[in-house]
Amino acid sequence: MNASEILGSLSYQERKVLLALAKLGDGASPEGIFEAGPFGQMVEVMNAASWLQSKGLITMEERGQKVYGLKAKDIAQRGLPERRALDYIGRNITVKMGDLDKALDKGEVPVAIGWLRKKNLVKMEKTQGETVITLTDAGKEALVQEMRDEALLKRMAVGEISERDAPADIIAQLKGRQDLITERLQVARKMSLTELGRQVLDLGVVLKEEVAQITPELLQSGKWKEVSFRRYDVRTFAPTEYAAKKHPLTRIADEVRRIFLQMGFTEIDEEYVQPAFWNMDTLFTPQDHPAREMQDTFYLKHPSKLSIADDEELIKKVRSIHETGGDSGSLGWRYKWSRAEAERALLRTHTTVNTIRYLAKHPNPPVKVFSLSRVFRKEAIDATHLPEFMQIEGIVMEETASFDMLVGILREFYSRMGFEDIRVRPGYFPYTEPSLEVEVLWNDKWMELGGAGIFRPEVTAPYGIKHPVLAWGQGFERLAMLRWGLKDIRELYATDMDLLRQSPIF
Repeated sequence: MNASEILGSLSYQERKVLLALAKLGDGASPEGIFEAGPFGQMVEVMNAASWLQSKGLITMEERGQKVYGLKAKDIAQRGLPERRALDYIGRNITVKMGDLDKALDKGEVPVAIGWLRKKNLVKMEKTQGETVITLTDAGKEALVQEMRDEALLKRMAVGEISERDAPADIIAQLKGRQDLITERLQVARKMSLTELGRQVLDLGVVLKEEVAQITPELLQSGKWKEVSFRRYDVRTFAPTEYAAKKHPLTRIADEVRRIFLQMGFTEIDEEYVQPAFWNMDTLFTPQDHPAREMQDTFYLKHPSKLSIADDEELIKKVRSIHETGGDSGSLGWRYKWSRAEAERALLRTHTTVNTIRYLAKHPNPPVKVFSLSRVFRKEAIDATHLPEFMQIEGIVMEETASFDMLVGILREFYSRMGFEDIRVRPGYFPYTEPSLEVEVLWNDKWMELGGAGIFRPEVTAPYGIKHPVLAWGQGFERLAMLRWGLKDIRELYATDMDLLRQSPIF
């Protein structure tokens, strides 16, 4: 279309934006145009600007940057848990672990200790059965000077900070902590007239109320004589219509299930809420393992405990495995096992709960099951972590089961998922030995997708299992990210309708 035709096709709001931009000059912001219009809502400016851009009358430059602010507003005044713990230790020279309850709120002690050790501010020693904490040289220096993360938090208390003004390593550290800072994308936009836009303005843009649709009220009142009717242009851009389809995650979950079912597996699942006994103890995870700390695991308040009295003989065997190794051939962990710790209620941290409970009910071969279900870990939300995510889990128990069979199953699964280059390499996981990690070649890079191995005797001995149990756990979201070409895990669960509509169907 030429300038004259375009002028006739302009809506009332488009004319207002053009006139405001001519008044303000090139480089005007949407906010400036909003005030100059004036407009009732910012969405009117942006909608009109999008149409003007599609017609070639204006250009719109966008620049985005991440900005960070405080989510915990009082943290700058109260101080980080490790700062309060550090000051307390400094005043008392040496402190026993239990004494930190006097300086910190309930539940903050594990967090403070973790960060004090990570920052190399304290050292811990066992003395007469008690843990004693003393300051390192770095800790003594930190007593009299501000730490880098503290300085950044103070700046955030005054106002948001852009990513250009914040050290990347400190931001990464703070993002790894729970509910401490916020992150948002700040987009700055600038609009400018094109040569065609100037030509349209030179023809004379007049503001006059327009009507796009004739209504009975308009005809009956006679007002139709006083208004201008917007011209209908069949060449004008129209939105694309998309067919209804399942969410990408649902589609890939269906594909995973179909492949395992075709390979002869049966799907299983258990409850999200489990006692620590089934989530940790039956997998030979020691009761003082870091994974059991509150900063890593969601423990329930109501109920805070779940009974494990269904099978006292099994409990006795698991206790024996932990304390002495039982009849597994292991030495165990050499500590006194606590039933109270095993009865703590939590949200399961892995789907191995499903397979181990299935093995407890089916200790004899053949066993060939898988699960695809949710698990929960106390993770800070970022590009690669979510507190709630999906896991693919599976086991095979046969008289002739072997490590080679495990590798073959995993290769078969990933090849059916469409990956051509697959490799395995040695790995370490607490409850399997030997263990391996599976990698696939994607965009010329090897990507790790999951771990696998053969259950250790300490895991299978309490059930009287005599044959090898092949086990694997795979990240479902990472698999989906590779399939859809995403770099941020949060995009999988975002309510971005355009992304969902445009996702291809394989």
